[in-house]
Amino acid sequence: MSQFFQVHPDNPQARLIRQAAEIVRDGGVIIYPTDSSYAIGCQIGEKSAMDRIREIRRLDDDHNFTLIGRSLSELSAYTKLDNQAHRLIKNLTPGPYTFILKATKQVPKRLMHAKRKTIGVRIPENRVALALLDELNEPLLSSTLILPGDDMPMMDPYEMNQTLGHAVDLIIDGGYCGYEPTSVIDLHDDVPRVLRVGKGDVSLFET
Repeated sequence: MSQFFQVHPDNPQARLIRQAAEIVRDGGVIIYPTDSSYAIGCQIGEKSAMDRIREIRRLDDDHNFTLIGRSLSELSAYTKLDNQAHRLIKNLTPGPYTFILKATKQVPKRLMHAKRKTIGVRIPENRVALALLDELNEPLLSSTLILPGDDMPMMDPYEMNQTLGHAVDLIIDGGYCGYEPTSVIDLHDDVPRVLRVGKGDVSLFET
């Protein structure tokens, strides 16, 4: 069974955050809160952990994994950003948006979209997620916690523990953080495209 940490949403306990980071570094799969919904994540280079996430969510090669980071400068090593995309992301983050961009050679091929060679990036506004990222000192490979056959992410950490406790290493209960996934904006071509309407306002992209 997985470990279950109750973490204060506004003042995350440093001891629990350190333990969570150790679980990630040891190859673990974790469930954690963000500013839009709960997510499932692991270390970038941990292939077996990524395979477990694929299995839990039953993802195919067309799925865009997301790198969650603390800042645009931290994520820029993994993505090809032109000036327009840089300005756009800077204006909308931190917040509930995922941006699809061309991946750089820093990104392992298995994490990219199989055909387009893209990766998602995201800068959340959630104190638990940011505290974990600070402790890790690197982005976290993530995906929204939506189970096969469901339309919406899981919301209740206790239900997560009952359903997925056998399949993950840690569930971080950071309180209620919503049920809407991020809005997904594709920036890998010249014209931005809204791929998913979620919590983030997409009126800027509507013509």
